[in-house]
Amino acid sequence: MEKEPRFEWKQCLVVRTDLKMSCGKTCAQAAHAAVIAFERSDPASRKKWLQEGQKKVVLKVTSERALLEIRTLAEGAGIPTALVQDAGLTEIPPGTVTALGLGPAKSDDLDRITSSLPLL
Repeated sequence: MEKEPRFEWKQCLVVRTDLKMSCGKTCAQAAHAAVIAFERSDPASRKKWLQEGQKKVVLKVTSERALLEIRTLAEGAGIPTALVQDAGLTEIPPGTVTALGLGPAKSDDLDRITSSLPLL
C-alpha cells in the first residue's frame, strides 16, 4: 500500500457563494485568485509549493465581510493574499469582490486561518 503524500505547502482559494455566480464564473474567479496570490508570494515558497505538486483547496464564505476578515487574518500572519474584484463584463457589477487567494504558504499556517471554512 502506497503512503499518502504529505503536503507541507498549499494554496487556499476562498469564493463568495452569496453572489450566485455560475459554475464557470466561480471557477474563473478562483483561478484569478490563484494566479495573483502566486505572483505575490516569495520565490522560496513558490518553489517549494511547485515541487510538492501545487496543492490547492477551494473554500467558501457567504459574504464579502467574511472574505475580508479572512484576508485580514492572513495578512496579519504574513501570508500573501490576492483579493479579486470582477471587471463586471458578464454576470456581476464592476468592482464586486468575488474571491480571495491565500499562499502558497505552509499548510499549518493556512489551516489556522481557514480550517473552519467549508469546501466549495
